[in-house]
Amino acid sequence: MKRRVDKSEGGEPAAGLQQSSPTLKDVRASSQWSLAKIGLICVLVLCGTILILQHVFSDFVDLSRPSDVGLNHTINLYLKPEEGVRVGVWHTVPEHRWKEAQGKNVEWYEKALGDGSPIFIYLHGNGGNRSALHRIGVANVLSALGYHALAMDYRGFGDSTGEPTEPGLTTDAVHLYNWVKKRSGNSLVCVWGHSIGSGVTTNTAVQLLEEGKKFDGIILEGAMLSGRAAAKQGYGHPFSWFYWKFPYIQFFLFNPMKNNKIVFPSDENLEKIRTPIMILHSKDDHVSPFSVAQEIYRIAKKAQNSDERVKLVLFDEKHGYLHNGLYRDHRLPNMLREFVQSLMA
Repeated sequence: MKRRVDKSEGGEPAAGLQQSSPTLKDVRASSQWSLAKIGLICVLVLCGTILILQHVFSDFVDLSRPSDVGLNHTINLYLKPEEGVRVGVWHTVPEHRWKEAQGKNVEWYEKALGDGSPIFIYLHGNGGNRSALHRIGVANVLSALGYHALAMDYRGFGDSTGEPTEPGLTTDAVHLYNWVKKRSGNSLVCVWGHSIGSGVTTNTAVQLLEEGKKFDGIILEGAMLSGRAAAKQGYGHPFSWFYWKFPYIQFFLFNPMKNNKIVFPSDENLEKIRTPIMILHSKDDHVSPFSVAQEIYRIAKKAQNSDERVKLVLFDEKHGYLHNGLYRDHRLPNMLREFVQSLMA
């Protein structure tokens, strides 16, 4: 009896069952794609981990002792912008008063604000606290120039109490300005806003304007155009780090971020501000593109109708300053000195 031969068994494969073995090129492409996905996941995890660690390890800094991080002509103090809220502030005096400042108390530092030296209120960006390296760097640059520097942790940041909200941060900044102004005599009182602190700065400037007050000068570093623009770029809620400290709130009670609206309309605020402004921005800023600085400059310049009262300084990407490193530029002190001198003219 003859055996039927099915060509699907050995020989040629049956129709519909033909398969080709993956080539070396296919294997390599698949491996490269898998590695790319793994690499992307690792980068995302690393970025998230850095943000979390920034908050975790900053808690180990004793913010009541600024000398522990090298600021030995600085005192820590606390202010109460409103009932139930306490904010921490570091006041660094001009470098030439370093020896005189040793061992002095809060009252001495308060009186020092009236010594005629220019005063800068520093409103920092999102994340961490007033002990961050670049924030200490700014304080040192200002102090070396003979200026006072006051760096505040808004409510919810560092050892300050309360929940961070846009109205709350603005209230904190207005309170610090009024506190400084009462002690500053005839000294210039300027503000330096970095990153999201630029939004706090313009909010504060407009609120002071409504009260018949104003900063003598404004510096915007790594500024953002508005909270709306940042949201369109894909940034999440800026204060999510605060709520993740209490995960049970997120998952079992309610979503507090839904009601914590962030606007920071610097684009609109700048149309009302008539204070001299200097805009500092690095071209390789990975958080806020330098095109944002150019738009801020355009709006402010149009509002004030002046090339003299609004300055834009861009730093070349070859320096690698990114979002936080402008304080390292050797030209910065002279830029600041010239800006302050223009305010006195």
